[in-house]
Amino acid sequence: MGRKREEGGLWCVGFLSLWILASSSPAYRNVNPEVQALVDIKEKLQDPHGVLGKWDGTFADPCTWTFVTCSSNGPVISLVSSSQGLSGTLSPSIANLTNLQTLLLQNNRISGKLPSELGELTKLQTLDLSHNLYSGEIPASIAELKSLHYLRLNNNSLSGTIPLSMASMTNLTFLDLSYNNLSGPVPKFLAKTVNIMGNPMICATGKEKGCNEKKPMTLYSDNQQGSQSSGRSKSQKIAVAIGSSLGCICLLFVIFGFLLWRRQRHNQQIFYEINEQYRQEVSLGNLRRFQFRELQVATRNFSSKNIIGKGGFGIVYKGHLQDGTIVAVKRLKDGNAVGGETQFQTEVEMISLAVHRNLLRLYGFCMTATERLLVYPYMSNGSVAFRLKAKPALTWGTRKHIAMGAARGLLYLHEQCDPKIIHRDVKAANILLDDYCEAVVGDFGLAKLLDHTDSHVTTAVRGTVGHIAPEYLSTGQSSEKTDVFGFGILLLELITGQRALEFGKTASQKGAMLDWVKKIHHEKKFDMLVDKDLKNNYDRIELEEIVKVALLCTQNLPNHRPKMSEVVRMLEGDGLAEKWEAAQRAEETRCRANDFSSSHQFSNLNDNSVLVVQEMELSGPR
Repeated sequence: MGRKREEGGLWCVGFLSLWILASSSPAYRNVNPEVQALVDIKEKLQDPHGVLGKWDGTFADPCTWTFVTCSSNGPVISLVSSSQGLSGTLSPSIANLTNLQTLLLQNNRISGKLPSELGELTKLQTLDLSHNLYSGEIPASIAELKSLHYLRLNNNSLSGTIPLSMASMTNLTFLDLSYNNLSGPVPKFLAKTVNIMGNPMICATGKEKGCNEKKPMTLYSDNQQGSQSSGRSKSQKIAVAIGSSLGCICLLFVIFGFLLWRRQRHNQQIFYEINEQYRQEVSLGNLRRFQFRELQVATRNFSSKNIIGKGGFGIVYKGHLQDGTIVAVKRLKDGNAVGGETQFQTEVEMISLAVHRNLLRLYGFCMTATERLLVYPYMSNGSVAFRLKAKPALTWGTRKHIAMGAARGLLYLHEQCDPKIIHRDVKAANILLDDYCEAVVGDFGLAKLLDHTDSHVTTAVRGTVGHIAPEYLSTGQSSEKTDVFGFGILLLELITGQRALEFGKTASQKGAMLDWVKKIHHEKKFDMLVDKDLKNNYDRIELEEIVKVALLCTQNLPNHRPKMSEVVRMLEGDGLAEKWEAAQRAEETRCRANDFSSSHQFSNLNDNSVLVVQEMELSGPR
């Protein structure tokens, strides 16, 4: 009896031990569903460059992972991994990211069918899966994305018909399904901008041969009864007179209707391009066209009391629309001149093509014979340049957040937008701050579209001296590395609280900014760099790391500067040590070979004495 009790006790102990061991294993833990979803997505994708290396299922919080952005209260709201060489398939587990608002995976080599589970992302606002290898049909569940504003599935191998249910997507403003193998009729989309060119089997109206065999119903018979025709001869003259009068009236209605149709078609922004011979230009349909009088009223006839900014482009006014929306109205100088119109069109095209949380979006525009105006959302915190001088001072954490936001905006322009965009005037005055001090890259008046196969573009030098890369100043050749240089200067402005050319005004600051920073870095006197308004409320390790990132961005040779994707990773704490060591070795090699001073690597601007006198804008009206 006692032996049985002993065996029973041992069995209970053994069972309890196994239960504790099993319950402590990962399979029995309460796993964050978003972590599990991201790990499943990683497993289904092939990652040749290891860019998803930080996606580790043992971590409970995915918000520190590369390409993942979370909201202030925790959930994942953005997944952006464009142009990273990813292949494989997109896991249906994407549906478990229930708070996702932005999904950008364009310019990869992801294949397979589009998961129908995408339709479960009810909060999704931006979806870009273009320039991949997706095949099969567009899932009808896409129409369930009622919050979606921006959808690009172009340049894949999608086939079949477009789901008719997509016509019910009321919030959709931009849709691009071009260059696939789609067929059949096109739904009557509510989106203002639609691109379906490059689908030779598409039917724009449903009436093309082989598209819809159903013929129109006959409303009137061609033959009349003999008794009816015999009665006409008695009233032929009256009929002719009445018919002529009605014909003239109808002709007037037709002409009037045609003029209305022409006007409506001019304003209509949806376009269907079936064949290459009917190539048209994408219109600015996702933007509102304002009347000049409406903006006059909003700004109180462009009162000087409403001016919130001035520059080489013109003047910016604060305005109140009739619905209560507060806006910023940019009134371009010389709006009727050719240069002004070109600059206006450039800025409108740039902003309408680029959609990202860290890029300034455009509400609308106004164009008259003598005026060119742009309407933006009003940024309550102004520009970074303004806030660095305002009180209370920006905290160290806010400055880091601004740097990261601006970096992500430029990363989108350079590597995730097609065609890629070079800003050409990156500086603190062109980085705006919303109500939450989220950085928004603005002023695309100098931007240039660039094909991904191009390395640079040669133009007249535009921008602001002190922020311009050496090669651009000397040769006029700009590339994305020109923007990287400007971003490096922006980092130094955030650290010091001063504009680039304010250096040299005190006894401790000699020469141009980069030379001075290089000297301070060499002497390890980082405290001298920091804005005095911070009063030692900053992280010294983070300070040294950001200074290194800035110096890497402002190297003299553009090929030595990192890409913005590398800059973002370094600001996130990934790869900085390796990049810095490689740059130091390269500098030592050049110094031994050329006997140059170490500061020459980071700036060749110190010989230009005008740089320490005043800041100049080299840009024309924009």
